Amino acid sequence: MDDAIDSQKPSGPVKVKKVYTVWVDRNLCIGAATCVAVSPKVFAMDNEAKAVVLKTADEDTIENIIEAARACPVAAIFIEDEKGNRIFPK
Repeated sequence: MDDAIDSQKPSGPVKVKKVYTVWVDRNLCIGAATCVAVSPKVFAMDNEAKAVVLKTADEDTIENIIEAARACPVAAIFIEDEKGNRIFPK
């Protein structure tokens, strides 16, 4: 996907805001797109109905990115801080 931060790994892991590592577990992702509804600057669905992390991710707040992860019905979105501590899911 051309709009993904990393075209080789469109679902991450990728750095967001130079601090946070965000990724989507493609095996868990069911394509519900709730992450896209909450944070369309960060997430989009690819042609396999899996969430990918967009180049525009830095334009959103970390709080909203966490909200998007919380909205995922299968907890497929993972977020860690710069020290590798899991922010979501705990």
